[in-house]
Amino acid sequence: MSLPELERLPEGKAAAVVGGGPAGLIAAEVLARAGVAVTVYDQMPSLGRKFLMAGRGGLNLTHSEELPQFLARYGDIDPLLRGAIEAFPQAALRAWADSMGQPTFVGSSGRVFPEALKTSPLLRTWLLRLGNLGVKTKLRHIWTGFDGDGNLRFAVDGKDVSVVPDVIVLALGGGSWAKLGSDGRWTTILADQKIAMSPLQPTNCGFTAAWSDVLRGFEGHPLKRISMTFGGRSVRGEAMITRDGLEGGAVYALSSPIRDAIIKHGETTVTIDLLPDVALAKLGERLSAPRGKQSLSNFLRKATHLSPAALSLVREAALAKGAALSTFSGKDIAALIKSVPVKLTGVAPIATAISTAGGIRFSELDERFMLKRYPGIFAAGEMLDWEAPTGGYLLQATFATGAAAATGAVEWLRGKKT
Repeated sequence: MSLPELERLPEGKAAAVVGGGPAGLIAAEVLARAGVAVTVYDQMPSLGRKFLMAGRGGLNLTHSEELPQFLARYGDIDPLLRGAIEAFPQAALRAWADSMGQPTFVGSSGRVFPEALKTSPLLRTWLLRLGNLGVKTKLRHIWTGFDGDGNLRFAVDGKDVSVVPDVIVLALGGGSWAKLGSDGRWTTILADQKIAMSPLQPTNCGFTAAWSDVLRGFEGHPLKRISMTFGGRSVRGEAMITRDGLEGGAVYALSSPIRDAIIKHGETTVTIDLLPDVALAKLGERLSAPRGKQSLSNFLRKATHLSPAALSLVREAALAKGAALSTFSGKDIAALIKSVPVKLTGVAPIATAISTAGGIRFSELDERFMLKRYPGIFAAGEMLDWEAPTGGYLLQATFATGAAAATGAVEWLRGKKT
């Protein structure tokens, strides 16, 4: 089944898992299979709400590329995170999904999806499995911290409730999509406990731009089959024009360095190749042909097959250079289409980001994902200080660290003197 095969512990051990997303639920499963009595606490009325949102576009569980290339997507990856993914790699996650009756397939981009292309069938089966393993669920329990004895405290219907488990796994997610439960409030709680953290920042996020009223009128229009370049790296994909800027897959793939540049300089510029499959010279020849009585708009539309939104982006870039597009030569228009500069002036709010960077620094954890200064408390998922692009990397690391933290908790319980 691909989950860690752990020797069962003697009866009588109890674990509290705080957070009912993928990291918390996989931790609960590993713990329960080892004979631990598990209770999952979540502040929302139901479990896995952000996980369900992730499946809105098909539930990209992981990616099929070779492990060395896969791990490179995490940048300067911490050895703890590397070890967790190596212990629970893509094949293990796929085998786990298959054991749930949700076989997966590899898409044309190498991304891995369940055949159902939805989260709900997998989540329903998973919750049934956890119930059969004896996992209990406590909903609408808002974690407020620890009492004087180090026990968990929750606010429940206006009352303060204390919980005294043998081990605790914290898996409260990052700080994006607060309405789904991932609100980042835990950062204040852990800061009070002197846990070192990197500030939460949006990643896989959109950015703002000073659009004209004309471009704002294309809100919701896609820029399809483009190539976006920033910092010497180019990615292919799509972008979406928003009222105040850009978002979409190509933007998300470059969001980390773009975000850092904006934080440092206040603004930055990306370039977009609107026709990456057409050579500059060939496009220049095409646009240098006589257009007769055709308007420039009709000529460009027929010669490039670009959408009105894309052509408006080109016109706006021309005006930013100080001249109307009609004054450009065919070769100059071609050069602009192949490298449209777009100035980005801000980062979209963290609440709208797909994920967040920052969180508990790995230096605060031992090799078991346990907080060094708080024996018996483990942390997993997006609470930890890592970031990755979309494409299956986010969920893979979330599952892997959840399994690693639970495995560490079982090992700690086994070695603990009673």
